Amino acid sequence: MKVLQFFIGIMTFVTTGCAQDSEGIYNGASQYRDEIFLADPTIIREGDKYYLTGTGNQQQQGFVMLESSDLKSWHTVEDNEFVLKKGDQTYGTEGFWAPQWFKGQDRYYFIYTANEQTVMASADTWMGPFRQTDIKPIDRSQKNIDPFLFRDDDGRYYLYHVRFDNGNFLWVAEFDIAKGEIIPGTLKKCMESTEEWEATASYISNPVMEGPTIIKLEGVYYFFYSANDFRSIDYAVGYATSTSPTGPWTKSENNPIIHRNIVGENGSGHGDIFMDKAGNYYYVYHVHASKTNVSPRKTRIIPLHFEKNESGIYDISVKKEEVIEPYQE
Repeated sequence: MKVLQFFIGIMTFVTTGCAQDSEGIYNGASQYRDEIFLADPTIIREGDKYYLTGTGNQQQQGFVMLESSDLKSWHTVEDNEFVLKKGDQTYGTEGFWAPQWFKGQDRYYFIYTANEQTVMASADTWMGPFRQTDIKPIDRSQKNIDPFLFRDDDGRYYLYHVRFDNGNFLWVAEFDIAKGEIIPGTLKKCMESTEEWEATASYISNPVMEGPTIIKLEGVYYFFYSANDFRSIDYAVGYATSTSPTGPWTKSENNPIIHRNIVGENGSGHGDIFMDKAGNYYYVYHVHASKTNVSPRKTRIIPLHFEKNESGIYDISVKKEEVIEPYQE
């Protein structure tokens, strides 16, 4: 029995098939450590450190924060477990979901969902605590979730988010960051669920399009989104492009770019894009707990590869062997 226990103990520290790149970031299979269970994850990099949060098992209290220097090994920040907490000058009593860090010109913002409403709080640093002077959601007129704030080169802000209408659909509006409000008359639906991969028979539901993230490359806007119900094994990520932040959007013929048939795990979607220290793009997302269970959803990170096609648009892809399975120490 002692011999068996010894080998089990050894296995908890064994790395299988991991390779380290020039930045010290691990690729490949994970070490057998404590996995990270954050859904709808987002990562911000500040200096040489990465910070991670998302929808977690403490979602009724707010958002926890983890720190890493290599994207592989993560730990809680001393005396700063929550980047935003319920009741601490913040809107919401339940359902703290789908957050985003946003770095403004002179202040940091934290955009999130609570009580099925989008909310914005601010702080002097990315570590928070993020709070509100006027405790309120962004738009009380109807339910809206999954916010993503984008600042264009001309200084205009756009709030991408999800609204309900017999399904989940993606919308965009110009945003007044000083007031924390949508600019009247600018609200616009982005796209419909039209592709076979966006509504498979694996899990029957109303149309679902959610988890927006926007980046801009060489004058072209790349709109990343997830489709299918999150409980579906085919929950996946695709993208669309436009020459305007409000569309119209052209979906990539290569969609989906993150899917169980590509990354090897069910329910792969709803994340965010960030850049590493060398300027490379990564996507952080969640997957199902196992082949048979959806929850608790696990965090994954993967590099994005860009190759310009004949039309001057980048084709974006990922590689299964580069999936990072982060763990918490």
